Amino acid sequence: MPLYAFEDRIPSIDQSAYVAPSAVIIGDVVIGRDCYVGPGAILRGDYGRIEIGAGSAVEEGVILHARPDGVTAIGDRVTLGHGAIVHNAIVEDGAVIGMRAVVSDFSRVGAGAIVGEAALVRRDQVVPEGAIAFGVPARVIGKVGEGQEDMLVHAKDLYIDLARRYPKALREIDREVCQSQE
Repeated sequence: MPLYAFEDRIPSIDQSAYVAPSAVIIGDVVIGRDCYVGPGAILRGDYGRIEIGAGSAVEEGVILHARPDGVTAIGDRVTLGHGAIVHNAIVEDGAVIGMRAVVSDFSRVGAGAIVGEAALVRRDQVVPEGAIAFGVPARVIGKVGEGQEDMLVHAKDLYIDLARRYPKALREIDREVCQSQE
């Protein structure tokens, strides 16, 4: 995986975290235990700091960045869906940011909240704890129910499991292995 120091900023990655070989980690980035960082994710802590709590999933193509001297803080057991962007914002424990959603500067997504696919959480916007927000701009449309909570716990456990399995099971193979046998 491409790991880069930037000036005096050096990434810190827990040994139990999995970071895909094609993910890019730059500068002041802290990745907690049992995290999964998928292929193509870019975590850029050159100006500011990025903190990712234990058991969080940063799925494929996610971009995380912070403003100068700012912080992008991702809590414990957060799911950042494929292609999501979080910029200089706070995402609290257990929240889910849907695929291609954007969480913009100085905003906050409360614990256990869900931001739907392709939603836009605008600058300074707050999505309350346990809320479901969709749209552009994101609007609260309801609260997370018990059935949804159970499903989300299961989904988070799947990524923690992947973080443990990938280091042992992922291996590069030659193209010839993939050829059709017809």
